[in-house]
Amino acid sequence: MKKLLSPASAVLEHRSLTLELAKRDVLGRYRGASFGLLWSLISPFLLLCVYTFSFGTVMGGRWPQIGAGQAHYSIILFAGMIVHGFLAECINRAPLLIVGNPNFVKRVIFPLDILPWPMVLSALFHMFMNLIVFIVLRMFMDHAFSWTIVLLPLVVCPLIVLALGISWFLASAGVFMRDISQVTGVLTMALLFLSSAMMPLKSVPDSYRWIFQLNPLTFIIDQAREVMLWGQMPDWKGLAIYLMVATVVAYLGHAWFTATRKGFADVL
Repeated sequence: MKKLLSPASAVLEHRSLTLELAKRDVLGRYRGASFGLLWSLISPFLLLCVYTFSFGTVMGGRWPQIGAGQAHYSIILFAGMIVHGFLAECINRAPLLIVGNPNFVKRVIFPLDILPWPMVLSALFHMFMNLIVFIVLRMFMDHAFSWTIVLLPLVVCPLIVLALGISWFLASAGVFMRDISQVTGVLTMALLFLSSAMMPLKSVPDSYRWIFQLNPLTFIIDQAREVMLWGQMPDWKGLAIYLMVATVVAYLGHAWFTATRKGFADVL
């Protein structure tokens, strides 16, 4: 039974430590800043303004809902950015989880495999703050609110599992290949522009659409918009399949991390 729950067993056993690390991660990011935690609300808003100004006139016309007056491009874009921001934070920070905490590696009793959990919880906190901004902006700009937004945690759940699996892989690889942290920034940018965050999948030429469909963000972004904007039920079957694949990735990632952790101390 313990092997069956191996990716989650450490965090269940060290719940208090995981939550404390997540809290320290969130507060540490804004320590010393004049506006403190308010930056978790200000930053996504400023980023949204930049993207809307840069791409609004070009990409906006591709959304039929904009022409029908159902939503502003800013709101449609922000829904996709919320999902992308979560995965991007996990991918960009994962390679430095072990390298940035060498003191944890030297402590034999410290459960290194819980390190991705506080990072994911921190990313979820920022996702929640972005969601607050989204709700306020939509009520102000579109004068609308979809009750189906309460289903968003179920939509994002498979992505959380996938993020954990990827984080275990990258955390381990970051110890042995330091250049990975230089690549992840480009990777997350590619995940943004090659997903449905910027434009609807139907507007992509058929010859290139498969690239967008293979992007792990595209399906989740589309389902997130269904519940956040259009008031529709998500594709439960698709989410179930996604969750199964993500679970396999999580188990493989944790197994790889466990198998390679013996060499961390020697490299660091």
